[in-house]
Amino acid sequence: METANPRQSFPSFVSAKKGLKYLFFGGKGGVGKTALAGATAYYLSEMLGKKTLISSTNPVHSLSSLFGQDLWKKGTRKIEGTKNLYADEIDISSTIERYKGEIKDRLVQFLKFADIPVDVEPFIEIATTNPSFEESAMFDDMVDLILSGQYDAYVFDTAPVAHTYRLLGMSKVYNLWLNKMIKSRQESMSLRTKLSFRKEKIIQELKKDPLLISLAGTKKKTEEAREILTDSEKTAFFFVTLPLALPIAVIERFITWVQAFQIPIGGVIVNEVIPKIDLEKLSPYVAHRMEEQAGYLRLAEQKFPGMIRAVLPLYEREVNGLDMVSRMAQSLSLGSESRI
Repeated sequence: METANPRQSFPSFVSAKKGLKYLFFGGKGGVGKTALAGATAYYLSEMLGKKTLISSTNPVHSLSSLFGQDLWKKGTRKIEGTKNLYADEIDISSTIERYKGEIKDRLVQFLKFADIPVDVEPFIEIATTNPSFEESAMFDDMVDLILSGQYDAYVFDTAPVAHTYRLLGMSKVYNLWLNKMIKSRQESMSLRTKLSFRKEKIIQELKKDPLLISLAGTKKKTEEAREILTDSEKTAFFFVTLPLALPIAVIERFITWVQAFQIPIGGVIVNEVIPKIDLEKLSPYVAHRMEEQAGYLRLAEQKFPGMIRAVLPLYEREVNGLDMVSRMAQSLSLGSESRI
């Protein structure tokens, strides 16, 4: 993990990273990841003038609810009331169907090559119902967005920790699997060439092998995405937490996991902090909560030294609708200097 400047605020961090283009937000469920991702996308697009795309890798999408606009299954569309902000609530159902078709084609090619007459449907069912299949589809759609190059900035609202861990892991595991598949295919084709009396024809088949071509294309795309995801000048993963013990502990573990995938860490954002008010005018309950939060803010500063990018207030109402997203973006632009 790169050394962070002491108390470097979110706007300072963004301005210092001239090539920053891909921003991810993660953390425990219920800490406000979607709202922070939306506020960041608004900050980048409307305050910095960057053409920005916000997307969600969470199967339970909530961008429509956040912006108060119907975005589900609409593809990429501009957020009404903004100049440079676009959203895409990814519907992976079409990707899953495409995956099934590709898997079927690959199985047919393999079985045809091996001269094994068998129904491929049961194999497709097994391949498409494993626990990581959804993450593979989501990862593929995310990579397509990243490699499209149509926007100045991309903001991703990720799912709760466990799902995001598997999703990020796909960039590494998927590549290992592809290398193994390609090597296995090459070895089998090479053996076929050695055993054949028509070596030249087999060599030509090897060069045109649709399975190898498909696997090589997927591998190339995955490697390009991984290069981007691990580039500290282009990518940053931000952790969102509340001033509470459990979310802070989750972030502490999550940072270690993200580091394992060599994904650059942008910092920590503390959300829903009760604004400073004269304690004598408050009820004992609210006064106690404020003191408790102050303690957890100090704990966060100790556990994540120099990584607190912003401390955002608990608003009097839910962050819902463009007016509240804009308000949160304004708070984000103030960073952390005046609050810790």
